[in-house]
Amino acid sequence: MKQTPLRYRNLLIYQVFVRNHTAEGTFQALITDLDRIRSLGVDIVYLLPIHPIGLKNRKGTMGSPYSIRDYRAIDPDLGTMGDFLALLDAVHQRGMKLMMDIVFNHTSRDSRLLETHPEWFYRDASGGFANRVGEWWDITDFDYTKDHGLWTELAGILADYAAMGVDGFRCDVASLIPLDFWKMARRTVAKVRKNVIWLSESVHGGFVKYIRDRGFAAASEAEIFSVFDMAYEYDIQPYFDDFLKGIRPLRPYLEALARQEEIYPANYVKMANLENHDFPRIAEYVGGDLPKIRNWTAFAFMQKAAVMLYAGEEFASDRRPNLFEKDPWVRKDDLSSLIRVLARIHKRKVFTSGIWKFHLPAVDGVAFQEVENDAEKWIGIFNVGQVSGELEIALSDGTYRNVLTGRSVTVRNQAVVLGPDPILIRINK
Repeated sequence: MKQTPLRYRNLLIYQVFVRNHTAEGTFQALITDLDRIRSLGVDIVYLLPIHPIGLKNRKGTMGSPYSIRDYRAIDPDLGTMGDFLALLDAVHQRGMKLMMDIVFNHTSRDSRLLETHPEWFYRDASGGFANRVGEWWDITDFDYTKDHGLWTELAGILADYAAMGVDGFRCDVASLIPLDFWKMARRTVAKVRKNVIWLSESVHGGFVKYIRDRGFAAASEAEIFSVFDMAYEYDIQPYFDDFLKGIRPLRPYLEALARQEEIYPANYVKMANLENHDFPRIAEYVGGDLPKIRNWTAFAFMQKAAVMLYAGEEFASDRRPNLFEKDPWVRKDDLSSLIRVLARIHKRKVFTSGIWKFHLPAVDGVAFQEVENDAEKWIGIFNVGQVSGELEIALSDGTYRNVLTGRSVTVRNQAVVLGPDPILIRINK
């Protein structure tokens, strides 16, 4: 959006799967953890869907929170509407915002809306309720082309939650829903609450093509930015995955990251994340290699983006909670102190409106970026592949301080010897 504030690039978002966040798995139990969450530097607490889960075709024992039976109700396993409002109030008391996960591509196969308005749903060639993606057999899709009554109902749901005090919406597979609906929904919400934050879970470019090839509409990432304030980094996710799997070098990922500067609006805000409920933990990807985890974590905070942590990431949890069962995340190594430092740095003005420079190092497995404004320059060197060698750098020979470790970094012959730690150097102008 043209009106999106650049300060959104400074945000730290904390993703919570309420069922699996605590042993109790409730809103009330989450409240007891808010002070710790806030201490990380978190600005927004983002909740996976909190509504009742469908029973028909349910996956696993407890079902997917993305198979929603009633948007206007609360999953009783998590608490009551009163408990949700208490959580919302507790988040606000601590100076944070609360973001809800919104799933408007589909509902469960026994949803309230399917029962009351079957005409709002997609049907296959045989006339049966269906979905456009074959693997999602526990849900059935809306059809936005049939009746604008659907648009009015869904936009009204968002307005009602905004009126309660909800500060933002993370919109599931937003690319598959008409952009005109999102524009209408934004206008509707703005009438009851200003400055609501809109985050798009837009999809991979390959998935956009897949959907279009099947004859359905899907918005590109560039189109998404005409409506949304922020978008996931799924446009470059395949390169990230392939590097971690050993399929591709790091360079294509760095090139794709740099290309965002060319193809998105000047005020674009990405949402950098190393993991979420759909993808493996970064610790799982790298086999628990703590130096790699620390370098990837620091690199995420260096990007031109808001940053999202999936609960447990701050403890290098190496197992993604099961989406369909009760499965609390586990603690491994504590990265909280590193994240606190990175969050403070990321909130500096230079990371709001500075100029980013993306390097393509000759040594593969190293990410190297600079961000600067009139007051300061930040130089980041992130050995995500834990490779050896030297990195050429345009700095005068001498000794500099790594603000992440407090240790000295020596530049000799305009090169730095690569080590296990992420390096972040501040140069005052």
